[in-house]
Amino acid sequence: MAHITKRDLGGQIARQGILIAFVLFMVGFSLANARFLDPDNIMGVVRSSAILGVMALGVTFVVISGNLDLSVGSMMSFSTIVVLDLHDKIGPTLAIPAMFAMTLCLGAFIGFLVGYLKLNSLIVTLGMLSAIHGLTLTYSGGQNMDIADKEGTWFSVFGQGEIIGIPVPILLFALLAAVLGIGLAKTPFGRKVYAVGGNGTAATFSGIPRARVVFSCYLVSAFCVATAGLIQASRSLGSQNTVGQGLELEVLAAVILGGASLMGGSGTIFKTVIGVLILGFIQNGLLLVGLQFYVQYVVTWVIIILAVWLDIAAKRGRLWSPIA
Repeated sequence: MAHITKRDLGGQIARQGILIAFVLFMVGFSLANARFLDPDNIMGVVRSSAILGVMALGVTFVVISGNLDLSVGSMMSFSTIVVLDLHDKIGPTLAIPAMFAMTLCLGAFIGFLVGYLKLNSLIVTLGMLSAIHGLTLTYSGGQNMDIADKEGTWFSVFGQGEIIGIPVPILLFALLAAVLGIGLAKTPFGRKVYAVGGNGTAATFSGIPRARVVFSCYLVSAFCVATAGLIQASRSLGSQNTVGQGLELEVLAAVILGGASLMGGSGTIFKTVIGVLILGFIQNGLLLVGLQFYVQYVVTWVIIILAVWLDIAAKRGRLWSPIA
């Protein structure tokens, strides 16, 4: 029998600790409220997590490439407001591709700054968070958006429709996760993303176009944000111009919970989906046990700190630093 050292045990806990915590949360919430494991509640949690999940899929590419994207919340607000506004002006058939094109332009601009100009992704996307928020307010004139004819539009199918009893948002989330998961795990582009995030200098010397890969990752992220904005707009057929405010932290928490390293080079789409569900079920459980919604913000902060700690601990093979 192999001898398991304290360091090995610490490394295993660091790698699987968040799953252990999730199981404990699930058991605790189930005991506190019998409705927690009700099929309708589970379906509701997955459906409500779809928007966050779609955004997290794109950010996974960015994080694996060794960068960050804190602009996704503001960008989602922009996408939602734009598609709602254009819906009444040019119709949903033209509004949807127009919104995607505008959102991809924002992603391309960020990708150019980070990829080709090699600016710090944290600074760039933090600045773009404010810039895109200002752009959204300017575009909307500071007003919220609503579709005039909510009863006579097919646009609602993306957020309210069902196919064989499964909500369309869940199907879109699953389809996008499958496509991006295969792309990341099985294609040359996916391998380049891991290479750039693992060691950018080595990747460059190996002939991998580092700038182009980073640029493409931000395009993927922008596409996912546009899809999330489409679902959000379709679900309510109206929106505040700050609907995505603060979502960037939840998205990052879900990606890191799924095992993607802030240092780049590791993570998978499947694990990001798990991270999204962990966050969704924890927030739902807190509400079912009677805690106010604003407690979620504190719990999200704790989860982010825990996830980052476990990420660093997994890399050094122990939970505690040997240097006091």
